[in-house]
Amino acid sequence: MTVPPLRRVLGPVARAGERTDRPRVSFEFFPPKTEQMEENLWAAIKRLAPLDPAFVSVTYGAGGSTRERTHRTVKRILDETNLKPAAHLTCVGASRAEVDEVIREYWETGVRHVVSLRGDPPPGEGGIGGVYVPREDGYRNATELTSALRAIAPFNVLVGVYPEKHPESPSIEHDIEVLKAKVDAGATLAISQFFFDTDAFLRFVDKVRAAGITIPIVPGIMPVTNFKGLVKMSAACQTAVPAWLANLFDGLDEDADTRRLIACSVASEMCAKLQEQGFSDFHFYTLNRADLVYAICRVLGVREIAPAPSPVSAEAAA
Repeated sequence: MTVPPLRRVLGPVARAGERTDRPRVSFEFFPPKTEQMEENLWAAIKRLAPLDPAFVSVTYGAGGSTRERTHRTVKRILDETNLKPAAHLTCVGASRAEVDEVIREYWETGVRHVVSLRGDPPPGEGGIGGVYVPREDGYRNATELTSALRAIAPFNVLVGVYPEKHPESPSIEHDIEVLKAKVDAGATLAISQFFFDTDAFLRFVDKVRAAGITIPIVPGIMPVTNFKGLVKMSAACQTAVPAWLANLFDGLDEDADTRRLIACSVASEMCAKLQEQGFSDFHFYTLNRADLVYAICRVLGVREIAPAPSPVSAEAAA
């Protein structure tokens, strides 16, 4: 089955930034649990760093469960690369004092970009996220967390949006009101949850702009190779998995090479269609793997930035 055609947007569309010949890309990583995962992460970072991303984000586990690993990963990125890390921060399961301590640690470490998220509660029965209950002494949501970040230091604050509605929200309109509040609190850029219904993303962006919200909205792109894993992730955030995508991966459980080729094709086509609509920024959920994302970036025209030549000493010149 072929991918359905993308509707043409006739009115003004939310632009992630002015169109450029070279798209701006950013990458999401997660902090590793083991030595082998650490090696895999740094292999991915080294492969993707020459593409000169606008920033790289590092996730923060449910209930703050990866706090130390996230901080350690961010610090190593700052110490060993020229990348701009955007550290995730959540307020689930922590007091305001504990969150403020993390915020100050980030600033003192050199972090200037933070992704402000409410966060998922720790897993409940069946390993699925439990019901979110804010602590009495904690920040209730990402809006309050964004205000806290901006009150402590002049961070660039990135926030999340759900083009197909937040799983706990009554409506898209409610989500847009929440986004307005985040912008009023100091949010400077929004990154979308991954999606496969490009029409739904464009409709969401149209509504956001109609509401007078002008911050950049960057589409989140998830290259798919493990379809069963994707279905599980999509269920957690209620992202629609269209039938055409399921059909593309049908019968390929034992054919990893073909799955990778299809994943690259689907993601590249999505990005190309979004470029046609004026988008030039893309945020890739890498799952700490570089090859697919690197290939998609090449298709989009993103090439390595050559390092600046080392200065020649007077002695060498002589």
